[in-house]
Amino acid sequence: MHNKSQLENYIISKKDKLKISSKDIKKNDIFIALQGRNFHGNKFISSSIKKGAKFCITDNKNFKPNSKVILVDNIIKYLIKLAITKRALYTGKVIGITGSAGKTTLKETLAFFLKKNYSISYSTKSYNNQLGVILSLLNLNLRSSFSIFEIGTNNFGEIKDLVKLIKPSEIFITNIQSTHLENFKSKNNIAKEKSDIFKYTHNNNRKKIYLNINNKEENLILQKTQKEKGLKVIRIDKYSKKYFIKKIVNKKNYYEVVFFINKKNIIINTKLIIMFRLINLLFCLAFFNENSIKIENFKTRQKYLKPVSGRGLNHIIKLDNKKLKLIDESYNANPDSMLHSIKYFNSLKINFNKKILILGNMNELGKYSDAFHTNLLHEVDNFKFKFVILCGEFLRRSIKKILNPKNKFIYFENKNKIMKFIYKNIHNNDTIMIKCSNSTEVNKFTYELLKKGNSS
Repeated sequence: MHNKSQLENYIISKKDKLKISSKDIKKNDIFIALQGRNFHGNKFISSSIKKGAKFCITDNKNFKPNSKVILVDNIIKYLIKLAITKRALYTGKVIGITGSAGKTTLKETLAFFLKKNYSISYSTKSYNNQLGVILSLLNLNLRSSFSIFEIGTNNFGEIKDLVKLIKPSEIFITNIQSTHLENFKSKNNIAKEKSDIFKYTHNNNRKKIYLNINNKEENLILQKTQKEKGLKVIRIDKYSKKYFIKKIVNKKNYYEVVFFINKKNIIINTKLIIMFRLINLLFCLAFFNENSIKIENFKTRQKYLKPVSGRGLNHIIKLDNKKLKLIDESYNANPDSMLHSIKYFNSLKINFNKKILILGNMNELGKYSDAFHTNLLHEVDNFKFKFVILCGEFLRRSIKKILNPKNKFIYFENKNKIMKFIYKNIHNNDTIMIKCSNSTEVNKFTYELLKKGNSS
């Protein structure tokens, strides 16, 4: 019991110590032995200790507890209890971000601007499910001024459980799109689930919510906020009187974007108009103003803001002595985000003969899968690309329904065949954009392409 008490005090007083992968263990870290996709974490307890782990947590009774290995009855229940304790001790401002898409990008954008002048804690990667949220809570720095959490869901009731743990006072809902329809069935149901983040019964700590209303489902969320007492709604859409994009001016070599922020104009210059990134800047500017944080350096600092890996990050790679640009959107996809990315790719001022579009399946769309993929290819055919490479069963079936396509749709069943085709058909200075759901063949192909392109 003495060792368990030491462990708990250590977790609560320290930051960024808990790891679920033995590969990430550094000296004085804590390894959590969980069941992984291929192996149980218990297999890596010894190697974690050799790497310098201060403690390892297991619920396998075959492990004899000692000064390093702490045995608990149930790891998740144990960590939840500890996370509740640590959250109760935290006095900084807690920010919760949910939405169908863009949670990680907004989190990283907000963190980028805040950490210039403040100590902040924020979840790593896309830690937005139960385990991710628990780890983020237990890894937070109790001395930080702000902490930012992603709150995700792919089924009913999950937001409610996560928000009870996090208790954010300021909330962002990025958007409502067609994601996880396999479980939710409709965007209306997604909106209802996301609304749990600001319900007083689940989160009596909430004070402000930031919204960008563009469709009827997002409007449903707005209606639900109006039934909540003590909740300030901050809109950043065209109906806002306080925060909105006033105008975008096309200059000779760049665009001038004018943000209207509480009676003041904030001007930034950008080479490309990518609307979701501009909306993220608007979210951040509104947050800064609402929290009386100075925004003088915003214009300068935003120039150094980079996209998140797998979510629009640009890479220059070399393949077979040919220089290529890769726009990596391989982390995730739904019908809305897929179409936005394709329209953006089409808008780039590059000859269509230099543009290669690679698309993978959009997962978790349930009975709507075939229809969404067929509609997507109809939309793609409104534009022109050098090649449109497709991979995934839904896309294979959809190709047959596109009569006399303008584009050359090429289907491959796996990443190896895509790679072989790319090697044979690319030319110097081609631009490739990849968009797909996570854990698809195209997602795996992206990883291999970056590996080969950066090592050659």
